[in-house]
Amino acid sequence: MTARILIGTCSWADKTLVDCGRFYPVGVTSAEDRLRFYAGQFPIVEVDSTYYGMPSERNTALWVERTTDDFTFDVKAFRLFTQHPTPPTALPRDIRGELPPRGDKPNLYYRDVPPDAREALWERFASALLPLDSAGKLGAVVFQFPLWFLPRAESREHVLEARRRLPQYRLAVEFRNGLWVDESHRDATFAFLRDHGLSYVAVDEPQVKNSVPPVAEVTSDVALVRFHGRNAANWTKRGLTAAERFDYLYSEEELSEWTPRVRDMAERAAEVHLLMNNCNEDKAVRGAQQLRILLEKERLLGT
Repeated sequence: MTARILIGTCSWADKTLVDCGRFYPVGVTSAEDRLRFYAGQFPIVEVDSTYYGMPSERNTALWVERTTDDFTFDVKAFRLFTQHPTPPTALPRDIRGELPPRGDKPNLYYRDVPPDAREALWERFASALLPLDSAGKLGAVVFQFPLWFLPRAESREHVLEARRRLPQYRLAVEFRNGLWVDESHRDATFAFLRDHGLSYVAVDEPQVKNSVPPVAEVTSDVALVRFHGRNAANWTKRGLTAAERFDYLYSEEELSEWTPRVRDMAERAAEVHLLMNNCNEDKAVRGAQQLRILLEKERLLGT
């Protein structure tokens, strides 16, 4: 087994993480200092802010400067690209001005954006990732699709559009509807991802209606797992913050369920990214630290 296994969290600057005071030492208060400290604790992070707003080359260049040479950033795709509702204010001001009148609708969808504006958004997103890619620090661009993104032809075509728009980067796909990996669709889903060089994002999440089961499949050279916690009561509630929805502290027994799965993934991939998204206070950090200990005991990680 030669795979590089990287463990980290989804974001290093969540407000609840900073405010809880249990991860960052006293005096580590600036954005620069926090990223430098985080990169001294973990080898990878998922950038969550790029889902909510377009990244800039200036910021990604700063991330390169503030991390060690072997550090890795996985980057979430902008929400408009994944067919999530997007407030117009999340778009750059000049592109916002190109949008047609929308009446009193608070959000727009990908289909609402004129082709020229779409083109500009994809180009800016791709350009913003160049500093990370040039420094060898860009892992995968993670496309997390919503519950209503179903296994049908138009969905697969949208995924392929993302592949065409970002040909120079590794893309990873997370589905939020379990139909993609049920008995009727699983083989076709994984074959589709393999055929187009796309990584499947395995998940650990509450098992309720439409949930994606914890299938540890490898469809490209990079395998990913995102740990969302198992807060079933909050998983489908509306109006919650991310911290409330993913508020969950994993037990050692729950994380141990992933040890054989990670071993299998590591035998089939060049890299395995294990990312804790139970981002309430320091629960993701604690989960990542516990998972690291478990994998060290199993000799999947060096001590």
